[in-house]
Amino acid sequence: MRSMRIHVIEDQPKMASFLKKGLEQNGFMADTSDTLASAKEFLYAHDYDLVLLDLMLPDGSGFSLIKEIRDNGYKGPIIILSALGGTKDRVHGLNIGADDFLTKPFEFDELLARINVHLRRKLDVSKNITKLKYEDLEMDLVSREVHRQDQFIELTRKEFALLEYLLRNPKKALTRVSIAENVWDIHYDNDSNVIDTYVKLLRKKVDSNFDRKLIQTVVGVGYMIK
Repeated sequence: MRSMRIHVIEDQPKMASFLKKGLEQNGFMADTSDTLASAKEFLYAHDYDLVLLDLMLPDGSGFSLIKEIRDNGYKGPIIILSALGGTKDRVHGLNIGADDFLTKPFEFDELLARINVHLRRKLDVSKNITKLKYEDLEMDLVSREVHRQDQFIELTRKEFALLEYLLRNPKKALTRVSIAENVWDIHYDNDSNVIDTYVKLLRKKVDSNFDRKLIQTVVGVGYMIK
């Protein structure tokens, strides 16, 4: 199998060199760029399996790049690496198209583990593991569409990720901690209601128009598909 190719967008030379060296030592091909302009040249010229993106770049915000490349059809994983570690920045980045968010400083081993998780998910699609299904609810991982009883259900990117995590773990009680870490990439805050809010939104779309309710609350634990 060919080496996976990763594009690193980072304007700090030491950090960019550190990431490139670490990735290459672990069998990846890695290119780097230090501005939005140079990143676009690379991204539109090559087929990258994954993108690592700093948010604060000399010629603008990485948020704008995420939206642009998603709008132009890039479907690979995007992992944000940023010193902007607030919940607002994390949630915004994930909602506009990023798949993960790691706050600087971080351990390279943790970054590597997250890269491998996202690339395994991408390989699932390449191996024709393209659909997740439970009862009459079906998710297409390629078209990123969800149907129930042949009715199309329109989801935001984060709602899709939340439902995907539930569908990958059917009949399993998922704690709010595990949901936060696997869907939002944040440590669960007991004072935050972001997970409960998204579950409520998801239920309205997935369950409200159907007799059988699939997204269940597990009192004192979290949620499950059942």
